[in-house]
Amino acid sequence: MAKKKATVFVCQNCGYESPRYLGKCPSCGAWNQMVEERLPEKSDSRNRITMSGKASKAEAITDITIEKEERVLTKLGEFNRVLGGGVVPGSLVLIGGDPGIGKSTLLLQVSAQLNQGGGKVLYVSGEESASQIKMRAERLELRGTDFYIYAETELTAIQDTIEQLKPDFVIIDSIQTMHHSDIDSAAGSVSQVRESTASLMKIAKMNDIAIFIVGHVTKEGAIAGPRMLEHMVDTVLYFEGERHHTFRILRAVKNRFGSTNEIGVFEMRNGGLEEVLNPSQLFLEERLSGATGSAIVAAVEGTRPILVEIQSLITPTVFGNARRTASGLDHSRVSLIMAVLEKRAGLLLQNQDAYLKAAGGVRLDEPAIDLSIAISIASSYKEKQTKATDCFIGEIGLTGEIRRVSKIEQRVNEAAKLGFKRLIIPKNNMDGWTFPKNIQIIGCTTLSEAIKTAFS
Repeated sequence: MAKKKATVFVCQNCGYESPRYLGKCPSCGAWNQMVEERLPEKSDSRNRITMSGKASKAEAITDITIEKEERVLTKLGEFNRVLGGGVVPGSLVLIGGDPGIGKSTLLLQVSAQLNQGGGKVLYVSGEESASQIKMRAERLELRGTDFYIYAETELTAIQDTIEQLKPDFVIIDSIQTMHHSDIDSAAGSVSQVRESTASLMKIAKMNDIAIFIVGHVTKEGAIAGPRMLEHMVDTVLYFEGERHHTFRILRAVKNRFGSTNEIGVFEMRNGGLEEVLNPSQLFLEERLSGATGSAIVAAVEGTRPILVEIQSLITPTVFGNARRTASGLDHSRVSLIMAVLEKRAGLLLQNQDAYLKAAGGVRLDEPAIDLSIAISIASSYKEKQTKATDCFIGEIGLTGEIRRVSKIEQRVNEAAKLGFKRLIIPKNNMDGWTFPKNIQIIGCTTLSEAIKTAFS
């Protein structure tokens, strides 16, 4: 009888397993990422039992009772909105972001607020000591009674502490530092991250404990570890922004209990993160009057409409090939719109360098921003400024038509609330709703018509 192989080679990029070493991973195509890891000899089944001693069992669907989902609210309304209305007991939430962006600060503030609301909180840190977290809490003026700090990386010890304290909320900072004793590999490896997350998921589901997991990101911006990590959790949040700017954006890319692509806007201050209640005004407050290459769009992120300034700088190229640079915008979308402008609107852009950005550090990726990108490019190219009270909404097709967009009424109402006087939108969006007072709505069919209207 053949002896069972006790080791397996695991790709550290995607988690693919192979019985033998491979130079190139057949799943993700990465080279030299296969690492030999020992298979676990036994499995710990303690976390399949609740803290009250009740084991999981199969139940008939007719015998299962549905309790009303009660969410726990924090004092950060933006955080509640991104989660879909508050923290759901028994949920597993993954928060990723660049180093130094403020993930630990956000979760420390949320932990203190959950504790002040009557919940018992366990903050597990594998990167900082308890005294370092205490120093940060004092700087943020955070207090609590049933707020416990635990500096530990061994998952077995963390499980024992959870069974002893019976907390309502657990913070794991970070999952890449956790070590499962049954897995013979280094902390942060694919096997360790996968098994640690699976154990935490069982604890959360069996005991109705809301667990927040901090995840590191790779240089490409994706959460480090196997892709299945994002499939295992209930909610995936990305904390975005630039370390040299004060504004941060919390974005939901997966949410089993609410809307995806929802965003919350925060500002980093000396006293911690503070929510921004009116992000549209924030993104527009530094706009220069009379500047060319600027256009305003009413974009929708999740359920919230926000007004953002699209800026363009078109200059003659000094090299053989024209450059195309985009910040906060999809590079392929910008190239497509420039091609349509050259073909359908008669703008000679092939010998022009183009630099575009969404002001304020926000990232936009929806079809409704196409028209504002085109108007800002045309404004910089023609050296003609757009009116400060104009807003542009619409998707651009390859034949130069302006196509309808969704949630037009919410977009227009947000623009009207901030004092915009004229909106250029797709003509097919003109019917079926009531226009706000004191605002002019102009429907356009083609890109050429929209450009002519914008500069008239």
